[in-house]
Parts: sequence; structure tokens; C-alpha cells
Amino acid sequence: MVQVTRAASVQFTKPIMCRVIRVLDWITYDGWCWLDVYQLDDQGDAVLRRSIFVRPAGLRIQRATPTPRQPRRPNTRPNPHPDPYPRVSPTPERRPTHSPARRT
Repeated sequence: MVQVTRAASVQFTKPIMCRVIRVLDWITYDGWCWLDVYQLDDQGDAVLRRSIFVRPAGLRIQRATPTPRQPRRPNTRPNPHPDPYPRVSPTPERRPTHSPARRT
């Protein structure tokens, strides 16, 4: 997560928090880049996807590596629809235990 302020670009007079999706490889001025980001609200939830033009030197890194969120509800219910066609291993080919008598 990064905080984007006026130091990153003059358009951000009010700082915003963002989660960076990727750095776009578009041609820009030296020292500037385009970022694909999710803009976050006060609770840290994504509210808007944006592409922003910023100076990386002006970004304030808040958290270097993302921490996974806990699921809202654990999925503890068993599958109500089990496989109607269970896989059964085929029976091996049976061979006779004795050889039949030969007629000559």
C-alpha cells in the first residue's frame, strides 16, 4: 500500500491510500510512471480502480508486502452434492488358475 500525496503529483492535493496492482510500462517523462491502483477507503477496502501518473520518489510506502485478509465467513459446510458417479477402479483381468487340457 502506498499513500499518494502532492509530493507524488500536484493533482493529489488531498492524500489518498492505494494498493498498487502493477506498474504500467508506458513511455513517460524521466522520473515519472503510470500505476494501476485500487483506491482504498478508511477501512482499507477498495472503492475505485484507477490509473495514476506519479513520481515514484514522492510515494509514501505504508506496507511493503500485502497481508492476506481473513475470510468473512469460514466455509465449514460439507458439500451437499457429492459426486453421483464415484470413480471405481476397474477389476483386474482374471486368468485361469489351471491350464486347460490339450487335445492332440
